[in-house]
Amino acid sequence: MASSTSVVASLPRIRPSRDERFSVSGLPPSPSPSRLAASASLTRLNSRCQSIYASKRWPFGVVNRCSTYQRKNDTWRRRSSMFSRRLTDLHSTQLHNCIACSLSQRKGRLNSRRSIPRAFTDKSAFHSSKLSLNSASHVRVPCATVGPEEPHAASTTWPDGILEKQDLDLLNFESERTELEAFLSSKLPPHPKLYRGQLKNGLRYLILPNKVPLNRFEAHMEVHAGSIDEEGDEQGIAHMIEHVAFLGSKKREKLLGTGARSNAYTDFHHTVFHIHSPTSAKDSGEDLLPSVLDALNEIAFHPKFLSSRVEKERRAILSELQMMNTIEYRVDCQLLQHLHSENKLSQRFPIGLEEQIKKWDADKIRKFHERWYFPANATLYIVGDIDNISKTVSQIEAVFGQTALESETPPAPTPSAFGAMASFLVPKLPVGLSGSSSHDRPSTLDQAKVTKKERHAIRPPVEHNWSLPGNLTDMKAPQIFQHELLQNFSINMFCKIPVSKVQTYGDLRNVLMKRIFLSALHFRINTRYKSSNPPFTSVELDHSDSGREGCTVTTLTVTAEPKNWQSAIKVAVQEVRRLKEFGVTKGELTRYMDALLKDSEQLAAMIDNVSSVDNLDFIMESDALGHTVMDQRQGHESLVAVAGTVTLEEVNAVGAKVLEYIADFGKPTAPNPAAIVACVPKKVHIDGVGETEFRISPREIIDAMKTGLEQPIEPEPELEVPKELISSSQLQELKVQRMPSFVPLTPLAGIVKSHDKETGITQCRLSNGIRVNYKISQSESRGGVMRLIVGGGRAVESSDSRGAVIVGVRTLSEGGRVGNFSREQVELFCVNHLINCSLESTEEFISMEFRFTLRDNGMNGAFQLLHMVLEHSVWLDDAFDRARQLYLSYYRSIPKSLERSTAHKLMLAMLNGDERFVEPTPMSLQNLTLETVRDAVMDQFIGDNMEVSIVGDFSEEEIESCILNYLGTVRTTRGSGREKQFEPVLFRPSPTDLQSQQVFLKDTDERACAYIAGPAPNRWGFTVEGKDLFESITEISIGSDGQSHPEEESADKDVAKDMQRKLRNHPLFFGIAMGLLAEIINSRLFTTVRDSLGLTYDVSFELNLFDRLELGWYVISVTSTPAKVHKAVDACKNVLRGLHSNKIAQRELDRAKRTLLMRHEAEIKSNAYWLGLLAHLQASSVPRKDISCIKDLTSLYEAATIEDIFLAYDQLKIDESSLYSCVGIAGAQAGEEIIAPLEEGESEEEYPGVIPMGRGLSTMTRPTT
Repeated sequence: MASSTSVVASLPRIRPSRDERFSVSGLPPSPSPSRLAASASLTRLNSRCQSIYASKRWPFGVVNRCSTYQRKNDTWRRRSSMFSRRLTDLHSTQLHNCIACSLSQRKGRLNSRRSIPRAFTDKSAFHSSKLSLNSASHVRVPCATVGPEEPHAASTTWPDGILEKQDLDLLNFESERTELEAFLSSKLPPHPKLYRGQLKNGLRYLILPNKVPLNRFEAHMEVHAGSIDEEGDEQGIAHMIEHVAFLGSKKREKLLGTGARSNAYTDFHHTVFHIHSPTSAKDSGEDLLPSVLDALNEIAFHPKFLSSRVEKERRAILSELQMMNTIEYRVDCQLLQHLHSENKLSQRFPIGLEEQIKKWDADKIRKFHERWYFPANATLYIVGDIDNISKTVSQIEAVFGQTALESETPPAPTPSAFGAMASFLVPKLPVGLSGSSSHDRPSTLDQAKVTKKERHAIRPPVEHNWSLPGNLTDMKAPQIFQHELLQNFSINMFCKIPVSKVQTYGDLRNVLMKRIFLSALHFRINTRYKSSNPPFTSVELDHSDSGREGCTVTTLTVTAEPKNWQSAIKVAVQEVRRLKEFGVTKGELTRYMDALLKDSEQLAAMIDNVSSVDNLDFIMESDALGHTVMDQRQGHESLVAVAGTVTLEEVNAVGAKVLEYIADFGKPTAPNPAAIVACVPKKVHIDGVGETEFRISPREIIDAMKTGLEQPIEPEPELEVPKELISSSQLQELKVQRMPSFVPLTPLAGIVKSHDKETGITQCRLSNGIRVNYKISQSESRGGVMRLIVGGGRAVESSDSRGAVIVGVRTLSEGGRVGNFSREQVELFCVNHLINCSLESTEEFISMEFRFTLRDNGMNGAFQLLHMVLEHSVWLDDAFDRARQLYLSYYRSIPKSLERSTAHKLMLAMLNGDERFVEPTPMSLQNLTLETVRDAVMDQFIGDNMEVSIVGDFSEEEIESCILNYLGTVRTTRGSGREKQFEPVLFRPSPTDLQSQQVFLKDTDERACAYIAGPAPNRWGFTVEGKDLFESITEISIGSDGQSHPEEESADKDVAKDMQRKLRNHPLFFGIAMGLLAEIINSRLFTTVRDSLGLTYDVSFELNLFDRLELGWYVISVTSTPAKVHKAVDACKNVLRGLHSNKIAQRELDRAKRTLLMRHEAEIKSNAYWLGLLAHLQASSVPRKDISCIKDLTSLYEAATIEDIFLAYDQLKIDESSLYSCVGIAGAQAGEEIIAPLEEGESEEEYPGVIPMGRGLSTMTRPTT
């Protein structure tokens, strides 16, 4: 991929910020500050976490993020002190170091892509059992089929005209039915603002005005050619063209100084070049759209295939190929190969074949380009702050109008190829239905001559063998992929059918019914086994459309410890059968319909907060599938309209069809699975025995499925759902006992509340010591977020209780009970109130995050839940056993990951073996008890040690009432009354023979990676030696460039010096300067190590600056080949150490400033981003943070000078005695090291040793830059 940030990982999809698994049917995208957009396919129903009801093991999701180090694209990422993380449990789309993160910085971010009710999502580095219905967008649908007997029936208020449809007069039954059929067959409304057109040369274009972010736009050129179009000797050539065309464009390079960002990626069915740009140049005010279009025109249709560029990109791609070739990638390849064994999708992975990539010359590449890269085979998308549509059309025509006009002519548009997209299930706000609207500009055949080149009418151009009824003798035998790097057992059972386009109300209704049905399955599996140790790690059912594969696939994925694999399959099949046979209950229908409608209403209210890139991705995917594109309001209104027609019988009938390939497995009437693929380890660990061979056969897999089919099943009982966790009488009693009140912020100040008008932030303190920050914001209509931060985290673990905090947080999450309420009741309470909650532990703190709606007492519900966790948590032995076993399994999986092993070894060396920054060892885990972990966690929950921040669309009266009622009534203390002390963190004394190490991993394929790290100060200028760096920099005078200047410039110089002086004296000086320094180093690493030397595809520099701990570190992550990795390490060191000899140029600093400020501007409307800004604002252990750290952010970045950057740079320890490195090499000839587990954190969506569930996502190529 061609871009500046790498993102996705392995298979045929090279896309940076998106996890396809979380998409559902087509409702338009919702606002997503952290670009978590819904690239989702319109009808993706995922019974996994992102769905509305995906709760994990228990309502409390856990993110034990400390010691989790990840490369951005797997690069290291310390997930600890930056609380700007998503509330929902989405695969963390990686966030850039946002400016504001200087306050609570990390790369993750509170995600605004809501997932419905989930009490506490599991944000730990791995997942436990979770079946989440990944609805791509949340829709709320009123359910008319609920009975009065339901314990907590949903509201059934209907818009005019809907209620009448429920009450059909028997005498008019036939006419009413005819009327209903006519309604359901009518077309969904197209997006009212989406403008479509086509040039004479066949180029199609779409324009959508969108104000988020302001003064910026997205321009994406989608060429409908990808790896599926390659011949046998061209495997990988589409990706090669993407690289050469994108990085060879001089016109794109000219945009680099404007604040524009660009990238590219290749997939099975298309290649996309995209540019995110300001609408006008900052200095001249010049309109930048023509320049952006000109760059895209050159990239897509007029590239220069210079031999030098081809050779440079050949090296980069070969490095990318090795980087992608992880075990996850290989598993994805196996799944796709067996799922699509009958067509080219099983053989044309975008990255290509190494032996072919090495051979092509420029002529070979040019011929593929000439065959497929022409205007009639491309679509241009422009979404952003565009006011004048006609002017934009004229600019498109001026730039692209003459391209290839002489030789080509557009074919008549086909709705299937460019049709509307149903916005019903896209994850977030509906973006709209594309259909023939008044804005469409149909092409006519007389616009040009008959073209010599034709685009495929169907994308991708492959034929599928659909899953059809048949005997077991007709079915393909289960396939087994066995590999030494796999840790756990996983099996995928696939069913493949044609895509059902969502274009009518009836289509939308079917998607809605499937979502309700699969939501029930997810919830049941998560709750049925709550009180016992289930045999599975996770059971997930995904039903989704795939534009890249041209089909709809249902996937049942079961993961388990190898010893439990048969029981895991049996249980999964049994639960699928139960739902298929007995269906959902009235109560389930009511709950999930109501929740979907509430969420849809919330998304519709946030229609003006959806980012341009989220809207664009949604439209692109919808068009690929032929779905209608609607905006968020249309999506909600359409859902409400169809919800009134849904019946319990129809929901169960539609849902049963989805499950019959599993529930009726082996029956002649059931579709045969398209493929069954088991991915298993070669050896497993058995206690008391050690490593033994793992044996499994296709026959045993079939027998395990049959056992599940033969088990007796009973209907699902109805559950009583509490309307509240704290009754009004209980609340009154608490208020009388505790007498909650606001007290002065500090003992010496008489101010009870501090309100800053500029930022809108209010700070206050409760009589029990809890500090509170809140901000009223209308940016996310009637929505809110809340975060509790409890100082301490893993740092307070004593030497005899290592792992107690992370295991304790996980135990709390696994149990899921509060007070007298069961885990099921707590989860359903969250479902009904649209509350998402997660629990997290890091090196510095424990936290809880909530996302809620202010409708239906959602904010009260979130505060009640927080109160109950603080006051009435229930600690269970079986939950502790599961948590401990989970970490044990995770530890044992470390030696099977090259990146984790390498990073872990480096961390242990640099931090002198301190286990608080890595995963606990089996010995440490064995020493823990339930009492130990409970005390380790709850002893940190002391009034003075807790800070709660809330941001949302509430009134002052509403928020302060909740604060006093539910936070003010928490007991004053639980322990000593002070933040717990901890053993000091120390870097290993140098010199030491551990400063340069290697890790070897036996593998069938060669790969290499390396990490280079060293000490840094924390964000506030404190070092591990106890120094306060502000004491030294205040003695340094503000520099002068030594040149004479005319008098008229002296005033400007004085202003600049004043600004620089303010920055030097500001508590955020090091946070600001270090952030800019990181951008500059990253740019140099890419230019030198990747682009000039060709030693790597992916290299990055990350600063991990703590807030509460007085230390930090930097990490350079680099991937390469075994032959080049040592040279790559040396080159990285040279770049790191070369800033004094190769001075920073002003243009480098300006570019870094633009990048960080642009991120800040893009995120500032997000409630989640504000939570990151508010973190630690009143923390006694972060005394330097105050309101100015938020107010002055922009001006501080603007004031920074090259001299300031060097002051920060000089605080990094980069000499040979301070720097640590570890090289990891995998291959058949690798050494025999890696005997003891060495760990590096996994991604949010992973479970120890478990392969991420996104089928084939790792095959997509990565961003080119």
